[in-house]
Amino acid sequence: MKRVALFLLSALLAGPTLFGAATTSTAKPVHRTHTRTHIATTAHRRTITQRRTAARGSTRRTTHAHVASATLTRRRIRRHYVRHRYYERFTADSFATTDQTAGDVTAGEDPVVRQAAIDALGNMNGTVVAIDPSNGRILAMVNQKLALSSGAEPCSTIKLSVALAALSEGIITEDTPVNLGGHYYLNLTEALAHSNNLYFETLGRRLGFERVRHYATEFGLGELAGWNIPGEKPGLYPDQPIPASAGGVGRMCSFGEGVSLTPLQLGALVAAIANGGTLYYLQHPTTPEQVADFQPRIKRTLDISRILPALQDGMAAVVRYGTARSLRINFSQFPVLGKTGTCSDDGTRFGWFASYADTQYGRVVVVFFLEGGRATYGPKAAELAGVFYRDLWNDSYFAAKQPLESSATDSATGTAAGDPQH
Repeated sequence: MKRVALFLLSALLAGPTLFGAATTSTAKPVHRTHTRTHIATTAHRRTITQRRTAARGSTRRTTHAHVASATLTRRRIRRHYVRHRYYERFTADSFATTDQTAGDVTAGEDPVVRQAAIDALGNMNGTVVAIDPSNGRILAMVNQKLALSSGAEPCSTIKLSVALAALSEGIITEDTPVNLGGHYYLNLTEALAHSNNLYFETLGRRLGFERVRHYATEFGLGELAGWNIPGEKPGLYPDQPIPASAGGVGRMCSFGEGVSLTPLQLGALVAAIANGGTLYYLQHPTTPEQVADFQPRIKRTLDISRILPALQDGMAAVVRYGTARSLRINFSQFPVLGKTGTCSDDGTRFGWFASYADTQYGRVVVVFFLEGGRATYGPKAAELAGVFYRDLWNDSYFAAKQPLESSATDSATGTAAGDPQH
């Protein structure tokens, strides 16, 4: 009995220890489970973080790669575009390095007009020819070697003779709307003002080569413009149209391709437009005595007086708001009527501008012909013409003349020298 009681007492005394041991033994697995869960959670979070970081990095790399790819694509496109862009290369120089007036014969020229022409041309490679349209006298010819050469492609100045031909044939009037495709129409004034090639190509095809050539030669193209002017060349107007593959008659009527025009020929034609239709032989006096004894010589009378107002409106628009509006930068005191031309051939660009000043004190025709590189073009020639007219204005050149109404009668023709209606 004592042994049983002692055993029970020993068990009771050992109970807390055993319970504590059991509790401790049970806590350890719980602690390990919590630690593992924590570790797993941390690892999971780390994995998620790593994945997000990787994803962001991937996104950045993708975005960077996309931008780089787009940039590279743009560069490739840009390089591709530049590689295939057409740049016309010029080998000629627009500016003179020598005296262009060397060798000019000037004793019979008007000194005021000549100086104005020299000042306007400056150091641009080219020539200037100034003409009195009432009698065909050359008042000044700067760089005579070039002026008397075989000429060059007339560029858009050929449009003057094409317009006269179409008006003469009744194909158009000043206000006729010419269809250029679809709902696009243009009349003569706007076509001249903006030198629209498609318009004149259309006129050329309607006229046909034979009629185009007939009027061109009637207006003096392809023949000597001067009367016994030493060294003058006749230019060229072909007997056949250029091939259809090169544009045919349309191209000839918009750019003058296949034609070689001289400054004297263009000056004589514009003089006929200015005086009402008299095509004079141009004469270049070389001494004061020849000036005193000057007699006009008529080559032929052109039947264009009735159609001239239509052409003249277009030539006036060229200067007011068209391709020659650069002239007005330097001069706007009185109306100037003209036509520009720009084209190139075998590395040389040509810049033409032919015009006349329309004043109550008389008229003067001036042709600027430039040849060179990128700095050479028709509007530049028009700008120089503005300088020319400004200098004449400053020297009171026109004010010193007698009004047209009291001008002398041409001894050779019996017609009023300056009357634009004859």
